[in-house]
Amino acid sequence: MRRLIFPLLLGLAGAAVLIGLGLWQLQRLAWKEAVLADILARIAATPGPLPATPERDADRYRPVAVTGRFTGDDIRVLVSQKGAGAGYRVVAGFETAEGRRILVDRGFLREALRAGLPPAEGPAAVTGNLHWPDEVDRFTPPPDARTGIWFARDLPAMAAVLRAEPVLIVARRVDPADPVVTPLPLDTAGIPNDHFGYAVTWFGLAAVWAGMTAFLVWRIARRTA
Repeated sequence: MRRLIFPLLLGLAGAAVLIGLGLWQLQRLAWKEAVLADILARIAATPGPLPATPERDADRYRPVAVTGRFTGDDIRVLVSQKGAGAGYRVVAGFETAEGRRILVDRGFLREALRAGLPPAEGPAAVTGNLHWPDEVDRFTPPPDARTGIWFARDLPAMAAVLRAEPVLIVARRVDPADPVVTPLPLDTAGIPNDHFGYAVTWFGLAAVWAGMTAFLVWRIARRTA
């Protein structure tokens, strides 16, 4: 009987730890779902004016509406869209009615249409959400000097090139609309939420651990019988 105590205790302890990790992931899942719901609510709120000094943490996803004019210069960031293939996010300079120069992510442009599309210019009204993309890391190549193509939305760098504040509105609607640039409104699709899968993994490991423990105890008991 003594020979069964240690493997049994080890098995129970291991299963308890694995089950605890699974329960922790379920708690994380509930937390992440609440965060995503809050983000969606902020995105869909009634648009207001552009804050005088937008703050990254306080104003991320804030819906805003501005009027003014596109300045006639833009940056094209290489992206891929499901069902559409390769193309570009078009980030354009925009001067508000109050005289502020900011950036507007107008949306997606197909690769086949890139060459024939001049930069947007002239009066427009933009409704969208403030955003501070986190797309640049040490592996991101610099913009291609020959083609002018960018590989990530580097907000400070784009603002410097387009001589604007580092303030970006991701458009939900642009009036007048451009027939070849499709808005890519903010949503939560790009925010990972894998906690349920992690929980299933931990619970599965707990079941395997418990099964292996039961088999080991059975073998020891049979050997000592």
